[in-house]
Amino acid sequence: MSEGGNLGCVVVTVDGSEESMQALRWALTNLKLRSPTPDSTEIGFFTILHVQLPTTIATGLNPGPIPFGGPIGLEVPAFSAAIEAHQKRITDAILDHALGICSEFNLTQAKVKTNVVVGDPKEKICEAVEELHADLLVMGSRAIGPIKRIFLGSVSNYCTHHAQCPVIIIKGNEIDNKRS
Repeated sequence: MSEGGNLGCVVVTVDGSEESMQALRWALTNLKLRSPTPDSTEIGFFTILHVQLPTTIATGLNPGPIPFGGPIGLEVPAFSAAIEAHQKRITDAILDHALGICSEFNLTQAKVKTNVVVGDPKEKICEAVEELHADLLVMGSRAIGPIKRIFLGSVSNYCTHHAQCPVIIIKGNEIDNKRS
């Protein structure tokens, strides 16, 4: 019997939270990727997916008009560039942390890829899963309370209903759930 699994592409979402890193550890510990066979050299791989919020959402700012007849829709390029540079540093730190976890499992670069997309996490995760022809999506659950879920929505709930592949949601342990 082969030791490899039949998973070709497993997408694991990371957002910097400990819950997402726990989901990554769970996937690396519990999932078996496709191994090359005499008929095919195709191997399975993990894709670590991070979704950056668009600059306008990340800042929470939409500069309004300047009072008393100032220009409408004024953009400050230096401000936008600074926000984008900050987001890139955050993304790099998140991916470095995730790749550090992967290195603990001695995974080669052929078995781990990274992907960064910009937009609404709910939609972009589902789009990425479809584009990558993922066999499985693994996500952490932040266990936000019911009030926050009403206003913010649950990314994992959305993905379970709209992703084009099976979804596994890894819940944090009881200590983590008490933080909310």
